[in-house]
Amino acid sequence: MPFELSLPEDAGSWIIAGAVAVGVYALLSTLLAIAARFKSFSNAPAHSPRTLIHRMLRRVLFTTKALAGVVLGAVVWTSIDTSEPEFAATLWSWIWKASVVGIALQFISWSGVMVDWGGKLWIAHRAAAEGNEDPAVASAMGTFRWLIMLVVYAAILLLSLENLGVDVTALIAGLGVGGIAIALALQNVLGDLFASLTITLDKPFVVGDFIVVGTEMGTIERVGLKTTRVRSLGGEQLIFGNNDLLASRIRNFKRMNERRIVFAFGVTYSTTPEQIERVQAGVRQCIEGVELARFDRCNFKQFGPSSLDFEVVYYVLKPEFNVYMDVQQEINLGIMRTLEAEGVEFAFPTQTLYIERASRGSRESSLPNGTTESRAVP
Repeated sequence: MPFELSLPEDAGSWIIAGAVAVGVYALLSTLLAIAARFKSFSNAPAHSPRTLIHRMLRRVLFTTKALAGVVLGAVVWTSIDTSEPEFAATLWSWIWKASVVGIALQFISWSGVMVDWGGKLWIAHRAAAEGNEDPAVASAMGTFRWLIMLVVYAAILLLSLENLGVDVTALIAGLGVGGIAIALALQNVLGDLFASLTITLDKPFVVGDFIVVGTEMGTIERVGLKTTRVRSLGGEQLIFGNNDLLASRIRNFKRMNERRIVFAFGVTYSTTPEQIERVQAGVRQCIEGVELARFDRCNFKQFGPSSLDFEVVYYVLKPEFNVYMDVQQEINLGIMRTLEAEGVEFAFPTQTLYIERASRGSRESSLPNGTTESRAVP
């Protein structure tokens, strides 16, 4: 049966009710505008409860203020005019439905404010506990906000429909079946989404870390819902799926306290044992003379194919790559000066060919190992 709204004969009650509704709306708008201008609100930190109250007051919707006026106006009208009970029942039924929708919209607006404020509060508490702001937490707020708002929207929608008299049982069952189908269809996307949460909570890396994944390396720029963006040394942006990234072996160089360096060099076989000992002592002295290096060992390691090989191990006290290169350069120059002072030469790949003269009546033939074989000529 279609709804027909016919005005009663006594228009005075309607005028009074309309005046009350307009007055309530104007009063609420004025009070909220005045409250929003308080300095105690505007000067509060972003994670302060005063900031939350201030933002919620500013996010009171037009529909909420209008519904408050309509409800109070309807209360006044029903208290004045009691001659139309059927009309009053129908009017209150429509006001109730409009109020359900309005309250749902208002809660959606406030839920976004509360989630944002909660995120800032979480970041502030983590920063206070760890001494600085955690970039991983900041980058994860988008993920958490998206998930929380999805749950809030679904809950408000179901509650609103239930209060409007809609049977939501079949809808909930349909959402469950549909959710399973969507989860199967989007399992890769959901895998990356939950990997993003794992990155946020477990923190194998954060924004600003320098990582190496397989043959790729670069600095973390952003951790998103599905992908992680990495800026490579060459300048291009590398994009990794979060799930694939967590399944890989990640080397995080940003979290090194110090860098362990192993390198080798060789000297010629004409070097005497006494010179080798002096070279070993000179290398140690070179490394200990560098401010940001800590000597570990220097050993005459082996007899190489064309050199006497040394192996050197030391630590750079700062993890930055540029610092390591400067330290290594200073050590290399010191080793060159040490060998020059000792009269020792660096070895380089060489091959000596020894040829044995054949006797008369024989001929020479080369062998693969560089020697020759003499054979008698018949």
